Amino acid sequence: MEPVLAESATAAAIVLFTVLVRLALHPLSRAAFRGATPVAGCLPTLLQLPVFFVMYRAFSSSEVAGGANELLGHRLFAAPLGSRWADALGEGGPFGAQGLVFLGLFAAVGVVAAWSAVRGRRAAAAAPAVPVLPVAGPRGGKAAPGKAVPGKAVPGGAKGGSRGARVGAGAPAALSAEQQAAMRKLGGVLPLLSFGTLVTAAVVPLAAGLYLLTTTAWSVAERAWLQHRKDRAARADGTDGTDGTDGQVAAAGRVAG
Repeated sequence: MEPVLAESATAAAIVLFTVLVRLALHPLSRAAFRGATPVAGCLPTLLQLPVFFVMYRAFSSSEVAGGANELLGHRLFAAPLGSRWADALGEGGPFGAQGLVFLGLFAAVGVVAAWSAVRGRRAAAAAPAVPVLPVAGPRGGKAAPGKAVPGKAVPGGAKGGSRGARVGAGAPAALSAEQQAAMRKLGGVLPLLSFGTLVTAAVVPLAAGLYLLTTTAWSVAERAWLQHRKDRAARADGTDGTDGTDGQVAAAGRVAG
């Protein structure tokens, strides 16, 4: 890539390397999206930690194998890949040559984080509501809404039958009104955690920031594509495509990548 990109070839190689890592992890990401196993959702993130650590060390160490670290001399436009936001501020301020490179990185990370937050809020809003079951009143009195009672029938069952599914007998557990309110609040706050990547990008070397930007953008785009395929398959089957796995807490997901 050097004949085309000159000094920025290493930065482009970092982006390409990150894409190859995420391609290798794509089967795990698909399993996590389907909720195949509880561990599947953690594996893509955990397996990236060694890669991120190597990237961080490669552009933080002044020496490699007893010699000078030549990677520190590679640049993205005017900013060395081993520099940090604090270094850019000391070399001309936020609008200097290096500062503008970091501002561009922060802007790109912010756009990806905003996209992730919007999708998370939409997923939380579209999540199927969990039924609220009544609680039997004292002395057999009228049921009080707002809490679930294990073993109590869900209203609306067929006559002569069991009058609905029972909590703890194979049916999804109902939530109280307070629990559902807490879930809605959590679903609105968790997507905002995507913006935490901005803080990380400001304190790690520029090369590590490029890795974070690329992997986060990949995570959001990958989940959008998987959701699109799921919705298309659901429309073909005549269903609404919701199965409860993309609820308000699951909307946080994969924030980051």
